[in-house]
Amino acid sequence: MPWIQLKINTSSDHAESLSNTLLENGALAITFQDTYDNPIFEPLPGETRLWGNTDVIGLYDAETDMAKIIAALAGQDRFNKNFIHKIEQIEDKDWEREWMDNFHPMCFGQRLWICPSWKDIPDPNAVNVMLDPGLAFGTGTHPTTSLCLQWLDGLDLTDKTVIDFGCGSGILAIAALKLGAVRAIGIDIDPQAIQASRDNAQRNGVAENLELYLAKDQPADLSADVVVANILAAPLRELAPLINTLSCGHLGLSGVLASQALTVAQAYQGSFILDPVVEKEGWCRITGIKNNYCEFVSTQVANGDPE
Repeated sequence: MPWIQLKINTSSDHAESLSNTLLENGALAITFQDTYDNPIFEPLPGETRLWGNTDVIGLYDAETDMAKIIAALAGQDRFNKNFIHKIEQIEDKDWEREWMDNFHPMCFGQRLWICPSWKDIPDPNAVNVMLDPGLAFGTGTHPTTSLCLQWLDGLDLTDKTVIDFGCGSGILAIAALKLGAVRAIGIDIDPQAIQASRDNAQRNGVAENLELYLAKDQPADLSADVVVANILAAPLRELAPLINTLSCGHLGLSGVLASQALTVAQAYQGSFILDPVVEKEGWCRITGIKNNYCEFVSTQVANGDPE
């Protein structure tokens, strides 16, 4: 099956926003390419490396009326009628294989690696999560997932229970288990996410320690030492009444744009002592500790009970 490819020349500063515009106008996939074909160096974990002069390439169905797409783009303030672009037909290819070839092992924090299940692990002595996301969100390449993985790597999860709201591929819940958690609970609204999480848990040998629920079926008596939620701002605000009442200690939230961080933080600040917001590529991570958690831990330690 043939496809139509629209290539637009822009700068690295505008490439991300342009890619969003193309997606809003019907693009099925987006690729960034160096205009001058400079060598591509290995990016940092979770980083999307852009160049000084960048071509943003949108892939469209062959039946798409590209004249309408170009007219819509030309009508925007950032463009003029003669903006530099190229339209061409391309033959079908194995796009899934193309994506797989560009998903490389990535390190988060000091010891955690996320590795494609079809590639060799770079460090056998590290904490390795073998991942195949399927159709679910979560590979570690997106800044929000990267922020959450780095946060989990910095926690002492030994014998802890972790709840992952919006578990997607299961990447965060499985990483928590590999980092020492004794139990993880993954919740999502998408059945494909539940299946991907289950498959990845089996792939990593932690299926017996991971409970998975569709949101409509989640237990009423949820409780955990750590809650992580990498979703979007609106669902995070909606979940606040539930999460605020959970018996939990550490909280990690992401999927939040910098412009949304304040309103999301306000929904949780009454129940949690929040840390400074951490930002990466326009996305934010909000973390904190439950108000009475430190007192609870101190009491447990004083009584000789395990933390």
